[in-house]
Parts: sequence; C-alpha cells; structure tokens
Amino acid sequence: MSGLHTHHGHSHAERSSLSTRAALASVAVALFLLGLKLWASAQTHSMAMLGSLADTALDLVASLFTLAGVRIAAQPADRDHRFGHGKAEALVALVQVVLITISAIGIGFRSVQRMMEGARTEQAELGIGVSLAAIAVTLLLIFYQRSVVKRTNSIAIATDRLHYASDLLLNASVIAALVLEQFIGLTGADATFGLLIAAWLAWGAWKSSSRAIDQLMDREWPEEERQRFLAAAADYPELAGLHDLRTRTSGTHHFAQFHVWVPGKWTVAEAHERMDRVEEALQDRFPGTEILIHLDPEGHTDRETMLPSELTENAT
Repeated sequence: MSGLHTHHGHSHAERSSLSTRAALASVAVALFLLGLKLWASAQTHSMAMLGSLADTALDLVASLFTLAGVRIAAQPADRDHRFGHGKAEALVALVQVVLITISAIGIGFRSVQRMMEGARTEQAELGIGVSLAAIAVTLLLIFYQRSVVKRTNSIAIATDRLHYASDLLLNASVIAALVLEQFIGLTGADATFGLLIAAWLAWGAWKSSSRAIDQLMDREWPEEERQRFLAAAADYPELAGLHDLRTRTSGTHHFAQFHVWVPGKWTVAEAHERMDRVEEALQDRFPGTEILIHLDPEGHTDRETMLPSELTENAT
C-alpha cells in the first residue's frame, strides 16, 4: 500500500490504460528474450543460461496473466461485483508467485544434477553477448514499469516488475558463471550460480506473496496512510466526531469507511447534505478512493463494529 496517493489527477480509465500498456510491453519483451535465450541455451549448454531461459518462459506466462488481470480489474462494478473487480490483480499476483516458485524448484534440481555430472559450458562469448542484450532490454522495461506503478499503484504490474528486476541478477549471474567456468577454469561455477538463482527466485516469490495476500484479506492501510487520511479529515469541522475508521485496497481502488457523530439537532436532510460535500472534497484529495460515511447521534457507539480492544478502552 505504500504510495497510495501518488496517482493524483489520474482517472480510473487512465490508470487502467497505463496498466494495460505496461502489461503488453511486458509480454513483448518476454517473447523477444525467450527466443534469444532459447537459441543461446542450445549453443552454450549453460545451466545458468537454462535457468534464465526457464525464468523468462515463466515471465511470459506471468505477463499474460498480468495482462488478463489488469483488463479484468479495469472493468467497472456490476450487479455481481458491487466493489469492482480490483482483486483480480491480487489473484494474478499469486499465480505469478506460484510460477516463480515452480521455476526455482526446477532450476535448483537441474543445477544439482549438473553439479553431480560435472558437465561444462561452451561458447562463453555468445552467452555473455546474449545476456548483455537481455540486460539492456530488461532495464528499459523496468524503467517504464516503474513509472506506470508510480502513477497507478497497480499490484499486478508491481509484481511483474519484480520478475524483471530479478532477471537483471539472473543475466548478470549467467555472465559470471560463464566467465568463471570457461575463462578462469572454475569447474562447477555454472551449476553453483544456478542454485543461487533458484534461491533468489524462491525468496522473491515469498516476498511477492505478502502484498497480494494483504489485499485478498482486506488488510488495513499502513499506519502512515491512515494517519494521512485522518489528518485530511481533521480539516473539516463536520468530521470532528470521526470514529471507527476502516480501510482496505482492491487492485488500484481504495476504500475508506467510518462513523461520524453529528449533533442531534441536525435534520437527516441537513446531515446528508453536509456529509455529501465533505465526501466529495475528500475524494478530490484522495483520487481512486471510495468513501462511505455512516452518521451516528452524538455520543452513540455501535458496539458491533468495534474491535475487542476498543470495547475494553471504552469500558475503562
């Protein structure tokens, strides 16, 4: 949820369009790198290159899932999904995590086999050249994805970007493995780097899963984001009695709901009109955030909406 409000001024349609273009760019890069590494892997017989190839193949599948996810998430709310389709991005991110984990296991197993067999690599110059080309193309994609994530806060694109960021390390590892094994004569370097790549992928999958799970489990915004929202709400006298704030995120869409104590002398129509104005003002300050305000008579507490700790505090 970090960077919740970095996309001020961008409409939902614009954010969806940016995410879609980033996903298409990811698919195009994956297809290019897949062909390049497939050829290089066959020529060099490098385990590290094979590991990089496997990761790129899974990157392609993951990028296709990402494209599908951002397209589904972009669909407006409907009768069956009144809160929208934003969680499609989190589901896609989890699929990506599974694919990365499978890749890590496969690369690790094959590396151990190569280490036991003592097989050697060939044509280091070719493998190094292909890896340098892959690094250049990947860097361009990562910079583009980073700009899109800053403007959209898309979890699917952010997870996809992590894949390609790890590819930089993978390609550098291929270069190091080929140099150590063919030019320096360090037997087993290629298989060792294959194991290191597998471990790196597994660690990346573990970290990537947490953010997606947080969205699916409706985790609260980070404390600094909640405090930022409360500080903004304090600018409106009508919200002086704000309590029971609850927040969550779904894709690039955010939700904030809370109760407000209002004077008993206010009519229903007056309270409704005042809160409508405040709600519109807050939504202008927090684009992409749906705000729901529940009115309570002054001093009234809805015990069923409170956490056990809050009930204890009120009792004391």
